[in-house]
Amino acid sequence: MIGQKPEGDRKHPVDETLPPLKMFTSGLQHVAAMYAGVVAPPMIVGPACGLSATETAFLMGASLFTAGIATLLQTLGFWKVGAKLPFVNGVSFAGVTPMVAIGKSQSPGHALPVIFGAVIVAGVLGFLLAPYFSKLVRFFPPVVTGTVITLIGVSLLPVAFNWSQGGNPQAPDYGSLTNIGMAALTFVIVLVLRRALRGFLQQIAILLGLVAGTLIAIPVGITHFAALGKASLIGFPTPFHFGAPQFDIAAIVSMCIVMLVCMTESTADMLALGKIVGRPADERTIEGGLRADTLGTALSPLFNGFANSAFAQNIGLVAMTKVRSRYVVATGGLILIVLGLCPVAASVISLVPLPVLGGAGIVLFGSVAASGIQTLASAAMEKGDNALIVAAAVGIGLIPIAAPDFYHALPKDLLVVLDSGISTGCLVAIVLNLAFNHFGSRDAETAPDTGAPGDPEVAPPARLATEGGAGEPAAAPAH
Repeated sequence: MIGQKPEGDRKHPVDETLPPLKMFTSGLQHVAAMYAGVVAPPMIVGPACGLSATETAFLMGASLFTAGIATLLQTLGFWKVGAKLPFVNGVSFAGVTPMVAIGKSQSPGHALPVIFGAVIVAGVLGFLLAPYFSKLVRFFPPVVTGTVITLIGVSLLPVAFNWSQGGNPQAPDYGSLTNIGMAALTFVIVLVLRRALRGFLQQIAILLGLVAGTLIAIPVGITHFAALGKASLIGFPTPFHFGAPQFDIAAIVSMCIVMLVCMTESTADMLALGKIVGRPADERTIEGGLRADTLGTALSPLFNGFANSAFAQNIGLVAMTKVRSRYVVATGGLILIVLGLCPVAASVISLVPLPVLGGAGIVLFGSVAASGIQTLASAAMEKGDNALIVAAAVGIGLIPIAAPDFYHALPKDLLVVLDSGISTGCLVAIVLNLAFNHFGSRDAETAPDTGAPGDPEVAPPARLATEGGAGEPAAAPAH
């Protein structure tokens, strides 16, 4: 048609820029979805290392600042760094348990320098391993990726349920009718907005739902303004504020294991996001993404931050809103940096009560699981042993969720891997896929189609469950 760009000249939606207002509000929506996940680890690690409330608040600001830097590395990238997908990075929960253990084993004043030294070494090691680790993409066919994406969504749902109850099991109002009622109300508001609104407003329904829920929570009495009054206007995370890094062998080994776990989860997250945005993550994309993760991790301790990795909850936001531009997430990264430099601004975001965030989180995280189920629909489940692979991997992956104390008698070093249902489920799916569909295939001619994502032999899903309405075609893959 006259005036229409040729097919080859069109930008992929991932590389499109939006008008400034849409860019800002969509980026802010990503920040709102992951804010609690970024500040939670320093809230746990700080007291374990003997920090005061003021020092812990400083650590939270530093985590926001370093998450913003890591997000920019991931979305914009340079050289061979960055997946250049709408990928949000932040402090990894996988490192919380070992960091708390390190903090308790060190004398006051030395805990954080030891943690930071271990994080730097782990980040450098991960950066060097990225080109080799990325080659594992061939071991992630649809039967594996679908299982892992489903586990990502299911594993995040308990986080939303915890937020819905109040977030702190020791609090007297944890699980109260007020908290659960606010979560349910926000859940309904988000669904109604998604159904009733159109265009851009529909895309920011989560953000609008969070604002509406927060306003309703004010007269209810669960929106607290104390932090806003105490926050400073400007607060730069001074490099090595808690002292120069120290290098302890045991701490380094522990954090290197955490780094490998983070790289495994990030690989799975990149494959999931690649399918959702219509640009399958190949080996080069994963290599760049892992380099961004690990470089961000190595740089974080300079500004008093911890290990960074992909935030799976934001994948659900991309799937739901269908806003696939990486520049939107890069805008979110800039907002994170501003929040890290301006405690007052960070306090405004923190006004969103956890029950309100939990109600929206149920929709977000459920969207990720729905995408995984749709991917499994293309994995030839009726042939071979694929159904058995999924059953075993999902079963093992759900252990940390359904029975959190299941592995309590095992060595603590193993818990870094075993307590992550995503990591264990991913490893089980990979091993069983190799055993049943490669080394142990009974009939090569009738073996199920388990080619890696993006291979020509494998037809991609007709559409993702979270993209479009009935009968709406999926976005064309990148050329």
